[in-house]
Amino acid sequence: MAAGRRAAVVLVAGYLLALTAAHVWRARPEVGRSPDEGQQSLTIAGPAESEEVSVAFRQSCTTEQLTTRPALLLLHGSPGSSRDFTSLAPALAGRFCVLSPDLPGFGRSQREVSDYSIQAHARASLELLNALGVGEFHVLGFSMGGGVALELASLAPDRVRSVILLSAIGVQEAELLGNYHLNRAVHGAQLAGLWLLHEAVPHFGFLDDSMLDLPYARNFYDTDQRPLRRILETLEVPVLILHGRNDPLVPLAAAREHHRISPQSELILYDASHFMVFQAEPELVEPIASFLARAESGRAPRRSDATPERLARASEPSNPKLLGEARGIALFVLMNLLALATFVSEDLASIGAGLLTAQGRIGYLAGCLACFVGIFASDVGLYLIGRVLGRPWIRRAPLRWWISEDSVQRSRRWFDDKGPSVVFASRFVPGTRVPTYVAAGVVATPFWRFSSYLALAVTVWVPLLVGISFLLGVRILEYFEIFRRWALPGAFALALLLVVGLRLLRSLGTRRGRLLLASRWRRLRHWEFWPTWAFYLPVVARIARLAARHRSLTVFTAANPAIPAGGFVGESKSEILEQIGADWVAAFRLIRAESEDPVAEALEFMSERSLDFPVVVKPDVGERGRQVSIVATRDLLAAALAAPRADCLVQEYLPGPELGVFYARRPGDERGRVFSITEKRLPEVIGDGGTTLEKLILEDPRANAMAPVYLRRFADAARVVPAPGERIRLTEIGTHCLGAVFLDGRRWQTPALEAEVERISRSFEGFYFGRYDLKAPSYEAFGRGEGIRVLELNGVTSEATHIYDPENSLGTAYKILFRQWQMAFEIGRANRDRGARAAGVGELLRLIRRHLL
Repeated sequence: MAAGRRAAVVLVAGYLLALTAAHVWRARPEVGRSPDEGQQSLTIAGPAESEEVSVAFRQSCTTEQLTTRPALLLLHGSPGSSRDFTSLAPALAGRFCVLSPDLPGFGRSQREVSDYSIQAHARASLELLNALGVGEFHVLGFSMGGGVALELASLAPDRVRSVILLSAIGVQEAELLGNYHLNRAVHGAQLAGLWLLHEAVPHFGFLDDSMLDLPYARNFYDTDQRPLRRILETLEVPVLILHGRNDPLVPLAAAREHHRISPQSELILYDASHFMVFQAEPELVEPIASFLARAESGRAPRRSDATPERLARASEPSNPKLLGEARGIALFVLMNLLALATFVSEDLASIGAGLLTAQGRIGYLAGCLACFVGIFASDVGLYLIGRVLGRPWIRRAPLRWWISEDSVQRSRRWFDDKGPSVVFASRFVPGTRVPTYVAAGVVATPFWRFSSYLALAVTVWVPLLVGISFLLGVRILEYFEIFRRWALPGAFALALLLVVGLRLLRSLGTRRGRLLLASRWRRLRHWEFWPTWAFYLPVVARIARLAARHRSLTVFTAANPAIPAGGFVGESKSEILEQIGADWVAAFRLIRAESEDPVAEALEFMSERSLDFPVVVKPDVGERGRQVSIVATRDLLAAALAAPRADCLVQEYLPGPELGVFYARRPGDERGRVFSITEKRLPEVIGDGGTTLEKLILEDPRANAMAPVYLRRFADAARVVPAPGERIRLTEIGTHCLGAVFLDGRRWQTPALEAEVERISRSFEGFYFGRYDLKAPSYEAFGRGEGIRVLELNGVTSEATHIYDPENSLGTAYKILFRQWQMAFEIGRANRDRGARAAGVGELLRLIRRHLL
């Protein structure tokens, strides 16, 4: 195991070192630019704020010629750069001044920009033309650059002379899945994957110049193509559309639709693919040059020159089935995109499949199959995350504070019993899928069972959602948004209403239920049963005021210089007891967590001290009675020592009453004072030979309030019937949260008791403030100061526990605690003035973290 850990550490360290070196290498200055490239710093006004961007560009003429010769702006696609026009630009440079910029994020232009969309690129291109003094111009857009060209025509309609769309994007319906939100989900998944590849893999810049880089992914993710239809429908200038019949990226149907809705446009089709721009063949250059010449001379048709037939066709509604059904490679790509989209949003991908079916782009069964594969794979992935990572993580803080092993086992039984309904419910209620499936993995639900439930649920859900989307069309997106917004809170509210209502009715229907309701009401009404966090909020506020008054958040930790941090948290019981005079301390032995045979050590201790069972087993670092047990047999001792291993104490069990005595002494005073005495009563019920233990607990006025604690201790209380007169002690531990009754014990405060506590405290050099848990043979012995033994001594954060006497009001309790903390700050400050060290805030935070972990 150790060798495996070392190997893992070496691998992780090597990976981090390589990743750091790769990022340093990639941050080195770039090499110089080619002689034919210019560089311009531009201030681009965005929707929210302006941004300074450096743009590289190529030009075929001098700056002076820009004002005398017509300008042609060439806009590349994504991924790409001005080098896309290496063949085409020279062929067109005879009569035109050709400008070809690297759009921001691409080529030699600035790579890091806030917005990579075609709208931002259009603004950058216009700013470049302004900076170069270009007035009117023609624009050619290739692929994604076609979208930039259209946006540019919308931004500067009085300056754009003509638009050429070369294998260009356009209407949203012809792009990927045909819907902006669905496409953005696909592009979001692509962006996330490429970001991880580029930033988490030590590639030393090798991937930075690859085609599929982050600017390319951001370009598609940031771009909204929905406005392009409106631009094409209102464009006034001449338009030339050049497209390949075999274009696998922008469908031929897109070019036909652009030609239809721009009635002045000319459409030329080629037996070519998407990338004919790289082959400046005469059949491509000649139509472009001819069109530009006609546009420059005013002979190319504008919208106002379109025939009535073309105008009538342009005004017709768009045909939702304009793209036709995908087949072969196109169908394979489309199905994979749908499956990928489910990893971002399962429901939106299924809706997209329905919309594509309605458009005739994909068959119903093919759409359902693609979504089924993606959803099943992603949901199984969630289960595996929970299965592989969940169990180890819930054993660590903070999850282990809320999730116990018992709760995991209960959840597993719940999944076993209710698995199909749970999986089905999560499929139909948005927001519940991820936690449900991860939880199924955490509780180790058998894979075959979970996967079969999941397959059945997805088989029902996907055809249903795809079918509804097919029938409703684009309206489904609006309905789904409403459903997604309100389904989870609505289902939660309904479930809460049903659960509360049914439980309330069920409880009111039986005497046991009514008694348990009374128990809950008592705990809510009586402050002594409130949760610690709720009760202590005013105390925390008081501590903050004291800290401000004493100008220190932590000066109270100097109240006990002999105890780490004054006993704030995580102090060792054994280290404290060892510093008290041995004559006063109940015999104990510290059993280390790494002990090879803790039971043998405990038995050896008992033999040395002539102790018999029972003995007390408790953690060396603990509070509020957690994991404290009184064990009466060797088997129980072994079980107690086999619990989650940590250093623990085995201590002699002392019969007799127990008092909590709070002692405080100011530095320099001859005597301290006993600030609080708590009488700890261990509650009992008495059997009558016919009533169950559960009923005895529930019907006892005091025990009823702590019924959940007692009934957890006596799991079979509903079946046990104590004999007449039999006394059943409900708790063996003198801790309030475990059911002990705390009473004001100041009636036992005598000069003899105070003198004995003073002697005990003086035996511990460096102790000034804290609470003892003491035992004596009888209360009378306490009064005489005889036979007193120390079980524990708690430091600065211990309580004056007599506040929990039922006779005390909430106001009285706070008054006592406020006074206690005031003394803690005053004693701590006095000790600090005498040279004692107060813990720092960081030290306290580390102690808290160590204690919680």
